[in-house]
Amino acid sequence: MHAAALRLELKIPGVHSLKEKRYHLKRLRQRLGDTFPLALAEVDHQDAWQRSTLGAALVAAQAGQLERIIHGVQRLLLEHPDFELIEVGVSYLEER
Repeated sequence: MHAAALRLELKIPGVHSLKEKRYHLKRLRQRLGDTFPLALAEVDHQDAWQRSTLGAALVAAQAGQLERIIHGVQRLLLEHPDFELIEVGVSYLEER
């Protein structure tokens, strides 16, 4: 088993209220969840209109699968018109 945690720092430039931000994040979480086997939560900047930090937990049978998921998530966010991906942090769970 291979596991990783992602920290995704996002900017949401077209948003002017928390309600609008939550709408965009809900759609993004739905799309990521439908596309990749992961669990997501907003872990920081909950009260900021144009910022968000998402935490994602990923598990895969092989290391290559895990890397493909990580790169796929990054690619989806880089190509998404409503979000700017500021930073990605990856922490790997070591198997013992």
